[in-house]
Amino acid sequence: MKTIAIIDDDPYIGNLLQELLTQEGYRTLRAYSGTEALLLLTTQTPDLILLDLMLPGLSGEELLPKLKSIPVIVLTAKAEIDSKVSLLLEGASDYITKPFDTRELLARITVQLRNAPARGLNATLSFAELDLDTASHTVRVSGTPVRLTRTEYALLKQLMQNPSQVVTKSQLLDLISEDTPDCVENSLKVHISNLRRKLRDVNGKDYIESVWGIGFKMREA
Repeated sequence: MKTIAIIDDDPYIGNLLQELLTQEGYRTLRAYSGTEALLLLTTQTPDLILLDLMLPGLSGEELLPKLKSIPVIVLTAKAEIDSKVSLLLEGASDYITKPFDTRELLARITVQLRNAPARGLNATLSFAELDLDTASHTVRVSGTPVRLTRTEYALLKQLMQNPSQVVTKSQLLDLISEDTPDCVENSLKVHISNLRRKLRDVNGKDYIESVWGIGFKMREA
């Protein structure tokens, strides 16, 4: 299931988009300001972002350059060619002018998600001596391959996508639920323990730390 973040302060438009995308089989995230969007993206990595420009606090134009490696479709009321060209140069993958036809929006979303792998988005994640290749689903520690289970790989990927943040247990379970439905709260600790041991066995270094009562994060050197 692909995840799409809706960044729009208009509850009516946001609710309409959320209902539309849910009906089409997408998982949705919501943020109502640029600042809230940045906070959301520290813990979750959507496959695509729908970005309104007229946001309170940090505007869409200010937020756009900060959105790296994620396709962004801008929802804009600006119809001038110069404005559209500027958005594309500043990092937007596409734009659609308000008011928009929902069929056109869904088509543009499909195109961006289809093209995303070709752009090599997030192909390799690195942290210290760890390298995780999302294309081949391989993990190496100091160049040495490490065999992980499907659940262990999914957990490590989520933690490495947010290396400086604590990812809560509930967030981890939610983020990996599609790929690893067998992982539940009671077994999460066991999966994390096995993952830490396999990584540590290569060079004796512990790459994951527990944050008591909250969740897990990558261990800083």
